[in-house]
Amino acid sequence: MDNRVLLNKSRKKRIENGHPWVFASEIGAVEGNLAPGDLVQVVSHQGRYMATGYWNPASQIAVRIVSYEPLEEMGRAFFMNRFWHCLAYRNRFVKSADCRLVYGEADFLPGLTVDRFGEVLVVQLLTLGMDVRRDDIVSALVEVFRPQGIYERSDVGVRKLEGLEERTGVLYGDCPAIVEIEENGLKMEVDIVNGQKTGYFFDQRENRAAIAPLMTGWGERSGITLQAQPGEEGGSFVPVNRNGKVVTFPYWDGATVLECFAHTGSFTLHACQYGAKRVTCLDVSQHAIETARRNVERNGFTDRVEFVVADAFDYLRSQAKGHEERKLRASGETDTSKKLEQEARSWDVVILDPPAFAKTKNAVTGACRGYKDINLQGLKLVNEGGYLVTASCSYHMKPELFLETIQEAARDAGKLLRLVEWRAAGKDHPQLLGVPEGHYLKFAIFEVRSKDVI
Repeated sequence: MDNRVLLNKSRKKRIENGHPWVFASEIGAVEGNLAPGDLVQVVSHQGRYMATGYWNPASQIAVRIVSYEPLEEMGRAFFMNRFWHCLAYRNRFVKSADCRLVYGEADFLPGLTVDRFGEVLVVQLLTLGMDVRRDDIVSALVEVFRPQGIYERSDVGVRKLEGLEERTGVLYGDCPAIVEIEENGLKMEVDIVNGQKTGYFFDQRENRAAIAPLMTGWGERSGITLQAQPGEEGGSFVPVNRNGKVVTFPYWDGATVLECFAHTGSFTLHACQYGAKRVTCLDVSQHAIETARRNVERNGFTDRVEFVVADAFDYLRSQAKGHEERKLRASGETDTSKKLEQEARSWDVVILDPPAFAKTKNAVTGACRGYKDINLQGLKLVNEGGYLVTASCSYHMKPELFLETIQEAARDAGKLLRLVEWRAAGKDHPQLLGVPEGHYLKFAIFEVRSKDVI
């Protein structure tokens, strides 16, 4: 191959550490008759071969590496080979067939994302180098994964940075707009045409399962205990309330749960499956809530879920303000003849899974304020000894900064937090060392205690 880019001597040694991007500012010279999307060898300033990638002079990321051995062609056979490796990895580590099958750089296919929903694949082609190989990619996907249909959701702004227009539509076969999937034993619908990103967020699958231990063990707080049933042999026990009456509600030991930014209600569904007594499912989007409602009905949880369409920040502040009003009234520092203006609800478990607040490095300061505020209000509404489940999907919000921000929120709320879980994206979203951009998701579970009761 005659096409080469020679790197600057003064560049950082990112490629040696496994990072697959070559920025235009790192290139000292270009050799050959290169067309956008062509394969190109990446060589050191001394001419030593380092890797092969595809070229786009219109992007700040001028080369995206696809091989560390010389590669002459990136066609159907190349993609089939990579897809077989993707499939083998998922078969080993991911129990569900519904998952992310191809995760860009982490699967050595930068610019390509593929999710499987039932019998349909949803594809995002994010870069020029992948876009010009669209036909080979589709052909290889059909051969390896045998889908009923392939739908494109390349309606993302990052394509503009590659000189591409946004695109959506059917690439192959039959693609129903709504597809049913299964996650951790739950049935849910995915809107592959109008849903966010590719239609669903698989990256939180294992994190959603991690809330299971939080959902039961709350009955005693309500005065319900297990007592031996009179006249019964064999040690039969029944739940009995403070008045001595048998409790017949099957979820008497379950938690009360608030899920904010619910999207299609995935945490709500898991909370119900694991035994929650009552769940408040909140999202600002009426469309999202209607989808969540159908998912709740699909799994038989309707009697335990209430739905709220509201801005999460406003809703949490309103509930927290209601608690402050009641404290003032109890202390005699306010006019008790006035009607209380705000609710003052609280929950055993509060779940916060907001969208990314920091999409650029310059947005981090504002994002910190947003994460602190949402966690501060959430902490105020967790019952004593309950749990805060909180996440950030902002890559620019580094793990240390996220924890520091939550600590500041806890300090202002007068709470002590005990870290129970610290997690990242699931196994179908592997992470390459040396590529910090892939380490975007932070997920934590905290036990919440008040300082004045310790």
